[in-house]
Amino acid sequence: MTRCYITDRKRADVVGTSRRLIGDGIDMIQIREKDLEAAELLDLAGKIVALARGTHTRVLVNDRLDVALAAGAHGVHLPSDGLPAHLVRPLIDLVGVSTHTIDDVRSAERDGADFVVFGPVFDTPGKRPIGLNALKDACRAVRIPVLAIGGLTPDNAALAVGAGAAGIAAIRMFQRS
Repeated sequence: MTRCYITDRKRADVVGTSRRLIGDGIDMIQIREKDLEAAELLDLAGKIVALARGTHTRVLVNDRLDVALAAGAHGVHLPSDGLPAHLVRPLIDLVGVSTHTIDDVRSAERDGADFVVFGPVFDTPGKRPIGLNALKDACRAVRIPVLAIGGLTPDNAALAVGAGAAGIAAIRMFQRS
C-alpha cells in the first residue's frame, strides 16, 4: 500500500513530521503549502528533499513545477483543473493529479499522470464525502494507481484499500501519528 503524506504547516511541524515519516518508510510526501511565496516554498521543499535523499521516499510539490524543479523534487502534484500532466511530463519524473470524479480520473490518466488522488472518500471538515462506491468505480476506471484521500484514519484506511485503492494520501492521519 502506497502512503502519501500531504503537508500542512499550520497544523504541525512539517519538517519534523517529514523526518519522522521518512524514517518510518513513507512512500511520498506532497508539499502542499498553497499560501507560501515561491522563495519560502523553495526553502521548505529543499529541506524535505534533503531529508528524503538516499531513501525511497519521493517528494512532490503541489502545483508549482518551477519550485519542484528548483528544489530537485521527484515530482509535481497538479489540481484536476490545472496544467495537463502531458505538458509537465517531459520536465519531471513523477506527476500526480487530484481528482473528484470518474471523468477527472480518466482525464488524468489520458493526460499522462502517474497516479491520481481521489476523494474525499470519508467525512472531512468542509467537504462532503463521495464514499467507497465512488472510490471503487474510480479504481476500476483506470490502470494507474488511485490513492484515496479524505477523512482517512488508521481504522478506515483498510476499507479504502479494500475498495481497490493502491494506497492512501492524508494530512491529519500522518501528522497525528
